[in-house]
Amino acid sequence: MANGNGARPTVLSVLDKAVPAWANGMTTADFLARAPRLAGLSTPVLVLDRAAMNDNVAEFARWTAAHGFDLEPHGKTTMAPALWQDQLDAGSTAITVANLPQLQAAVATGFRNLHVANAIADPAGIRWLGEALDADPDLEVTLWADGLGTVDVLDRGLAAATRQPTVLVEMGGPGGRTGARTVDEAVAIGERIAASPRLRLGGVTGYEGAFAHDTSAAALGTVDEYLRTLKDLHSRLRPLYPAGRIVVSAGGSAYFDRVAAILGDIDDARIVVRSGAYIIHDDGFYRGITPSGREADAPRLRSAMHVWARVISRPEPGLALLDVGRRDVSFDEGLPEPQVAAPALGEPARPLEAEISAVNDQHAFLRLPAGDPLAVGDVVRVGLSHPCTVFDKWRVIPVVADDGENPQVVDMISTYF
Repeated sequence: MANGNGARPTVLSVLDKAVPAWANGMTTADFLARAPRLAGLSTPVLVLDRAAMNDNVAEFARWTAAHGFDLEPHGKTTMAPALWQDQLDAGSTAITVANLPQLQAAVATGFRNLHVANAIADPAGIRWLGEALDADPDLEVTLWADGLGTVDVLDRGLAAATRQPTVLVEMGGPGGRTGARTVDEAVAIGERIAASPRLRLGGVTGYEGAFAHDTSAAALGTVDEYLRTLKDLHSRLRPLYPAGRIVVSAGGSAYFDRVAAILGDIDDARIVVRSGAYIIHDDGFYRGITPSGREADAPRLRSAMHVWARVISRPEPGLALLDVGRRDVSFDEGLPEPQVAAPALGEPARPLEAEISAVNDQHAFLRLPAGDPLAVGDVVRVGLSHPCTVFDKWRVIPVVADDGENPQVVDMISTYF
């Protein structure tokens, strides 16, 4: 399997908000050669913790190996090829993407084993895929189909191609997102794929996270029932499978333990989980829903991201305004969580008893006790929820060595949203 090239920025620029003004125009190599520290960055700044990411990657690799699963992590979480490469180096078998632009970005940055967890119906994009497959014998792409119309569009778009992409039948359910609504419908899709000379039927797939959003008994029961339906579809399609390795794929970042419980005894297919958020984790949604809190053998994950923001106003007692907002942080799965405060970046920090009540485009409303000494110019570290909607706000992100007081900046990574 050919891997990517990491795609780090070559030259740093103040056009990217994470880059300090003094580094404008420097190569990344020259910048890192100066051994910069957290204290040298400007606010607001998203910071990734290298030690936490390494631990998260190792923990998830341990868990998938223990269950005999393959991991094809969802790259949409970070859209950071440098981090995708870290995941491949730890044993992942492919990178998953969510749509055609992400697939093209992955191919352009050197990745050659890709899993598209979505339907592609754009004729020009399908023709591009056929040409890319014919031009590069090392490129392997797995697609999804959840309807006969999707299969027909793929079949027409690949009319001039000589190589077959693998296509998985996507199982859904009433009220869900994409995916066939019944097993009978899904079997008909599999039959259409198997009959096409331009497509290879490769197995079944789906996303259990579309049917639950918490860890209640009812939610977990819904997930389990969905996974049993996926298992039934796999059994029904066995007579249609061609020779070669077959895939049964499920498992986002919330319910991969249920995948192990329900699909773990399948012995005639590769079980592929697509968890993507684990490398970063968070201080919000995933902290509350990850199996780490449910299963003894689950990977022990910790948040590898936070934002440092600066106090720019103390307009009234009990209120501070920070220089961070919706353009910088996530707010779809909970507001940022204030953690510590310090007089400046890199200086000793103290715990902060406060909450963020709202975020505007460029401001966060920090509510704190009226007597708190937080002053204009002080900095606050905030924890974040849902890495998928944090990374898309930053084109270049500093990586620090660890969670120390004034850690060294050890990398700068690029994102491609």
